Amino acid sequence: MKKIIMGIQVGFREDDVPEVQKLLTEYGCYIKTRIGVHDAEPDKEVCSEIGIILLEFVTGADDKVAELEGKLSEIESVDVKKMEFEL
Repeated sequence: MKKIIMGIQVGFREDDVPEVQKLLTEYGCYIKTRIGVHDAEPDKEVCSEIGIILLEFVTGADDKVAELEGKLSEIESVDVKKMEFEL
């Protein structure tokens, strides 16, 4: 068994987040933890266009993780990185 952590960088949040969100909802039963990170400058009232999402998956969902990774990688501004730890 292994623990899989995925990092997703979205380059154009305004344009691509709806499609990313749709996929995360579709694969939501396999996602154990989700954390969203982006740069914000409150004094300038601006959020960064680039966002990062960290996902931890349930154990045993390797095939579904691979499917999700493939679909996310098809989105132009999305960069996907994955870490796998043997348990």
